[in-house]
Amino acid sequence: MRQTFTWIGRVLGAAAGAYGAWALVAWTQYGHAERPRDWPSDALLDHFMPSYDVAERHRTFVSAPAPITYRAACEQDLLSSSVVRAIFRAREIVLGATPDRVERPRGLVELTTSLGWGVLAEIPDREIVMGAVTRPWEPNVVFRALHPDVFPSFDEPGYVKIVWTLRVHAAGPVHSVFSTETRATTTDRFAREQCRRYWACFSPGIWTIRRLSLGPLRRHAERRARALQ
Repeated sequence: MRQTFTWIGRVLGAAAGAYGAWALVAWTQYGHAERPRDWPSDALLDHFMPSYDVAERHRTFVSAPAPITYRAACEQDLLSSSVVRAIFRAREIVLGATPDRVERPRGLVELTTSLGWGVLAEIPDREIVMGAVTRPWEPNVVFRALHPDVFPSFDEPGYVKIVWTLRVHAAGPVHSVFSTETRATTTDRFAREQCRRYWACFSPGIWTIRRLSLGPLRRHAERRARALQ
């Protein structure tokens, strides 16, 4: 029994140390986001947010045509993952948030739209850009959609502007590459400091959610493609 508790303590200690290291890196790198050389530019995303403080980027190769992958991405159900649900629940506990009791749609685009996000631009079967302004450090976070013409110049103090994409490139007639990118910037110094602390604390969970979504999305799209053969 003593050995078991010792092992558990070491595991928890290692996890806490890794989390702390991640948070420190996120804190120090905040405000220094750059696009990797191997990541393609995105004119739509650049239009709405050409400069930003933080960015998250993920992609995966899919054995399915681009239109099928795109629909699977828009309809993916993040809350079907117990790990994702646990991450959201952990945020509620840490910040003292009230659980969301509203019955919401499960598809990603419909779900986020119901939470207040807005569609800034869309190329059918290719890319969608979603955006909102918010204060993510507040316990019961509220997302506020803006008209696409207003979003780039919005500068009301105390807010974080966030944009994210679902994007698909054809890689042949029956293959595609799915990518997602999230960018955030702030409207004043107060929001920047608040967002920096929030990002340092919660970016590991944000990264985990993005990574966990890739596998189910890929499998869902590939099942749809096989069903049509």
